[in-house]
Amino acid sequence: MKTFLKLGAFVLFAFLLTSELTIAQERGKGNRPSPNATVSQDIGSTTVTITYGRPGLKERSLASLAPAGGVWRTGANEASTITFSSDVMVGDKEVPAGTYTLYTIPGDNWTVIINKKLIRGGEDTRPAWGAFGYDESMDVARVPAAVTVTNAPNMERFTIYFDTLSDTKAHLNLHWGTTMMAVPIMVK
Repeated sequence: MKTFLKLGAFVLFAFLLTSELTIAQERGKGNRPSPNATVSQDIGSTTVTITYGRPGLKERSLASLAPAGGVWRTGANEASTITFSSDVMVGDKEVPAGTYTLYTIPGDNWTVIINKKLIRGGEDTRPAWGAFGYDESMDVARVPAAVTVTNAPNMERFTIYFDTLSDTKAHLNLHWGTTMMAVPIMVK
């Protein structure tokens, strides 16, 4: 009987994890002005995966597309998602394994927000769209992220990537226009 209960708990956990990952990957397909992208990095035995839309500046200013002081979707179209395969530290905040939406607050120094609301809400189970469904009460972590370069090489399309990789940490970089900011992710 105990084995049956353990097996049932494992199947339930696997189902919940699978449905959570499916939500994170249900981004629209096709020819979009802001194409989808996924970046994944192993840090030790932990995998960090981010799925997001890549808007272009198209002769517009970064400040007009991601205004300082407001919550930004950190990309385009559906809310960006970040998945951690095990518990991590994002900056100085502990974040449990799972899939979350990724928001930012642009400014002289940026704030990275990890939020657990993945769907629009109510009876609408489609993925969260932009920052319109953002709910501050569902924040898991808010982490300051320093702008590391204000004269970086111009990046026409918004880009997320990792660098400064070691067995226990990496920097998550957000780069758009000539602005690049970074936040450390560390595994336990």
